[in-house]
Amino acid sequence: MRKEAEERRNEILDAADELFGQKGFDGTSTNDILEKVGIARGTLYYHFKSKEDIMDSLVDRYSVRLLGSAQEIAADESIPVVERIIRVVISINLSGGSSQEIMEHIHKPQNALMHKKIEKVIINGVTPILTGIIQEGIEQGLFNTPYPYECMEMIVTYANTVFDDDMVEMTYEERASRIRAIIFNGERLLGAKSGSLMNIMQMFGSENAVNNE
Repeated sequence: MRKEAEERRNEILDAADELFGQKGFDGTSTNDILEKVGIARGTLYYHFKSKEDIMDSLVDRYSVRLLGSAQEIAADESIPVVERIIRVVISINLSGGSSQEIMEHIHKPQNALMHKKIEKVIINGVTPILTGIIQEGIEQGLFNTPYPYECMEMIVTYANTVFDDDMVEMTYEERASRIRAIIFNGERLLGAKSGSLMNIMQMFGSENAVNNE
């Protein structure tokens, strides 16, 4: 019974996900979801309190996918600290795969509320992941800051806003300049050796970072 309930719940989420992508959150009614899944209203409300509850559950599902790879990278101590930071940033920067699908989905104008919720997930989820790596770097003498969490929070919040095409429209050159600036200032916030983060970024290729989302 538990497995059947979970399967039914996922069917509802899958249907809502598809409908939100087609019609947007506001344009999708609970009746649309009911018809898509082929269930009674009571079954829907057994699993979810409201359409908003369905959206929140979808955001939770997205969060696992968005943050999962970043958490795996952060936990891999075989990767040098600075390289790990860049790998986490690139994994979150949504350059392809399921992450790109999620971003295309939530960046539609009709899904503005979902977009806002995902932004909150990224800021609140990525900041502690990066902070853990920064603390390792502090122990190794790579960084020198009494505020590792706050530094990461500032960087993640800035990047999440400026590199969001819905917020700031930029040319290729402007985006590349912003990336160089955030790395330049990030080194100073973290008390890192000048050029240490920039050099690693060059290893990964700035074009990959510029073209994400």
